[in-house]
Amino acid sequence: MLHALLKSLVLMLAISTACADEIYRWQDESGKLYFSDKRREGAERLTITPGYSYQRIQYVYDGDTVKLADGRKIRLLGINAPEVEGRNKNAEAGGEEAKRWLTNALKGKRVRLVFDSEQKDKYGRTLAHLFTEDGLHLNLEQVRLGLAALSIFPPNLLYSGELIRAQDEAEKNSRGIWRLPEYRIKPASSLQAGNHRGWQRISGRVKQIRTTRKYVYLSLSERVDFRIERANLDLFPSLQGYVGKEVEIRGWLNRSKKHFSMLIRHPSSVKIL
Repeated sequence: MLHALLKSLVLMLAISTACADEIYRWQDESGKLYFSDKRREGAERLTITPGYSYQRIQYVYDGDTVKLADGRKIRLLGINAPEVEGRNKNAEAGGEEAKRWLTNALKGKRVRLVFDSEQKDKYGRTLAHLFTEDGLHLNLEQVRLGLAALSIFPPNLLYSGELIRAQDEAEKNSRGIWRLPEYRIKPASSLQAGNHRGWQRISGRVKQIRTTRKYVYLSLSERVDFRIERANLDLFPSLQGYVGKEVEIRGWLNRSKKHFSMLIRHPSSVKIL
């Protein structure tokens, strides 16, 4: 119980540090403590003095992954930069540009880490938003410049509003990847075994919805669909609102024989055209 309470408080402190929100504490009749950034009657306002710890960068792998001087490998939250050439992976358009920008932005700089709900991914990398000592939010800036696309994975939703607005601006102004032919929208009907790899933008009309115990599937054709975990449905508008509409989906396709499916984790990855 105490561990869960401390974890919640640490998360609230991280959010308050980043967003300058006020934090309030109150206690119910049973003595259970609650914390919130919303004022309520009888709640005590906490005075928090954040202490930042800044870290040196040892190595930049690509536009969304770096290594700290203390050895930790950091995956930047909320974004996906194109790949650079490496072991078992091919270079993607815009990858070297994103890596070069991040390398230059970090020259002579230290960074502080802001964590969200999850601090590790399945590969053991630390998940964080990175801020330089002069206040530059590196995750957000890469999206604003069109060097990376959104990749929001619930429950890590910190700064999601700012990231969405930054991507809208980058797309509107055709910055970075949004001007490259490799990232143009592909009709679902054009998908073949040879052109489904990597991060994709796919368009099609939603024809029907079917459900399973874990997912809701929205079909664009007999061969192409996208799926949403039932656990994340509260983040989305009514899925019936997509039926009959032409949509664009963004993410990575899974292929099984001649069938293609894309896992959508957040509404920012689906656009009604």
